[in-house]
Amino acid sequence: MVLQRIETVLSKILDKIPFIQAKGIRRRWLLNSVSFLVVILAVMVIAFSAVIRSYYDSDVLTDVEGKATTASNYFTIYSSGTPPEERDALARNYIETYERDGEEEMQLLSPQGDVVLSTNPATPAGTLPDTEELAKAAQDQTMCSWRGKTELSDGRVTAATAPLIYDGELYGFARCVVSMRMVDQHVTILTLAGVALAAGILVLVYISNIYFVRSIVDPVENITVIAQRIATGSYGIQLEKKFDDEIGDLTDAINDMSIRIKEAESMKSEFISSVSHELRTPLTAITGWAETIMGGEARDESDVRKGMGIIASEARRLSGMVEELLEFSRIEDGRFTLSVEPIDIKAELEDAVYTYHEFLAGEGIAVYHEDCEEEFDPIPGDPDRLRQVFCNLLDNAAKHGGAGKRIDTAIYPDGSDVVITVRDYGPGIPPEELPNVKYKFYKGSATARGSGIGLAVCDEIISRHNGELNILNAEDEQGGCVAEIRLPMGITSR
Repeated sequence: MVLQRIETVLSKILDKIPFIQAKGIRRRWLLNSVSFLVVILAVMVIAFSAVIRSYYDSDVLTDVEGKATTASNYFTIYSSGTPPEERDALARNYIETYERDGEEEMQLLSPQGDVVLSTNPATPAGTLPDTEELAKAAQDQTMCSWRGKTELSDGRVTAATAPLIYDGELYGFARCVVSMRMVDQHVTILTLAGVALAAGILVLVYISNIYFVRSIVDPVENITVIAQRIATGSYGIQLEKKFDDEIGDLTDAINDMSIRIKEAESMKSEFISSVSHELRTPLTAITGWAETIMGGEARDESDVRKGMGIIASEARRLSGMVEELLEFSRIEDGRFTLSVEPIDIKAELEDAVYTYHEFLAGEGIAVYHEDCEEEFDPIPGDPDRLRQVFCNLLDNAAKHGGAGKRIDTAIYPDGSDVVITVRDYGPGIPPEELPNVKYKFYKGSATARGSGIGLAVCDEIISRHNGELNILNAEDEQGGCVAEIRLPMGITSR
């Protein structure tokens, strides 16, 4: 509750002083830290003032009690056995020779409590002190003290009263009184010094907080501006890193995000352009032959059959491209699933190779499959998805490595893994493009594999089978590209 009130007051102060106005994080930081510091400094100043006052009050009280006791002992010792007139003279001599210390006053009181003699001329004889310790000292005949305000003083006083005993009887009282005005002034000065020190600390902390908050808020504001520019399409823009801390880490993250968005947008644009080109080629062929056949321009039945064959082939090609796009869409929105069942991995690969063997033979490409003697236990997997991977890799090998007129496939064990390879003898892939060929939307150069999403879909399928798909260049002098699939024999698909 106290902190909230202080924050409210400080908030109003910040609003009224233009050159220290703050908003947002600056305002919250300053209000929270300064208000908390105000409470701490206020408590410290109050505690300091209380301790100083208690110390001085205790010191004065001890001094007053000591002097009252000394006066009582003096009369008890030196007036014992003397005549009354000598006793009075002794008392008068003690008061006249008493050395006052500051605003201290020594009084001799009658047994009834009125002033008989005083070191202060302003206190006439017969004055009746109005402090409470006198009655108690008369009753108990012991030294008593008191501190407070009286009607006869203009501030606090400290008084100590000790009984005077003459031949075993109460002769009067020795009363020492000190005004606390100078003490209170001294305590006030020290308290004000403490307040000034606290105010100085508060100002220094405020200034240091402004600098510290600025070192945080200014970079964040710059990051916000850059993020807004990135949101409006300024991809690839970079922030200057000025701090090697959390702000610096955030700057690195924003810069990395900006570059990745730029690369993603570039790949996406390239993909759209590539897909548009890929779609245009079969559509042109289909449209051209359809118009030729429908217009009766085909010379004979063989031309019609040839045109229908091209239309069917290009339609299948279009269907495959659309299927790749659908698969990619399912992966992106989380609808991509596997239908897992025990499968014979060797049989699935052989079926895919056999299917493509006859098809590729018509294009003059020979497919050679190298089997292994070892039999594999059935492993859980999705046969349709794995066959999709095999067919895609064979299709890529024919499309991009068909110049070598040969494709080699193999399956063999490697420790706890089943390894499947598909190799062509084409020009291979530029080494700098190998790390990127499996990324979505990546096309690369004319020799790079895939349509930009085919290999990405294959990699996702193998990954969900807890396997690994690697695209490598052959290391021998014959060249070409090798697609390697590694599946654990104890596979548990995701």
